Amino acid sequence: MAKRKRTVPLLFYVSEEERGMIQAKMALYGTNNLSAYLRKMAIDGFVVNLELPELGELVSLLRRSSNNLNQLTRRVHETGRFYDADLEDLRQGQERLWDAAQKILTLLAKIQ
Repeated sequence: MAKRKRTVPLLFYVSEEERGMIQAKMALYGTNNLSAYLRKMAIDGFVVNLELPELGELVSLLRRSSNNLNQLTRRVHETGRFYDADLEDLRQGQERLWDAAQKILTLLAKIQ
């Protein structure tokens, strides 16, 4: 028998559920060799960290925009009128939303 090329064993534990998930991904990639799959993922795989403060900002802007729109809708139904200042406020809110979304998309595009 030829001498082993890889001499350092690595051991870790998984739950049955995690094992099933690993096997499902292996099937997706068409491999049955667990060692080769785990080695390839450990060396060439990557972890994506999506903790972006910009997402919190986007959610906050969405809430404000939604609240403003609801208030405007209520006022229009009650009085039958709307004001240019209200529409301009909504337009600026939408612009801030698009800017925040563009920032997030730019950051996500850099992930490779």
